[in-house]
Amino acid sequence: MSEDLVVSVCLVLVAASATVAVAVREPVRQALVLAVLGLALAALFTVLQAPDVALSQLAVGSVLTPLLILLSVRKVRRRGHPTGDEAQR
Repeated sequence: MSEDLVVSVCLVLVAASATVAVAVREPVRQALVLAVLGLALAALFTVLQAPDVALSQLAVGSVLTPLLILLSVRKVRRRGHPTGDEAQR
C-alpha cells in the first residue's frame, strides 16, 4: 500500500510540473521547470522499477535538454535584434 502512495505522489509531481512547464512563458523558467519535470519522471521510473529508463531520463530530461535550452536562449539574447546594415545582409 505504501508503494501505491509513492507512485501517486510521483504522478502528482509529474502532472503538476508538466502543467507549470506549459503555463510558464519565459524560456529560462521553462528550462528550470523542465529539469524538475525530468527529476519527477526519473523518480517515477525508479519507483516503477525501471532504473535504466530512470538514468536515461535523469541524464537527458533533467540535465541535457534544459542545458541546451538555456544555452540557446543565452545565445539568442546575446545576438540581439539586427539593426541598420545588419538587417539588409
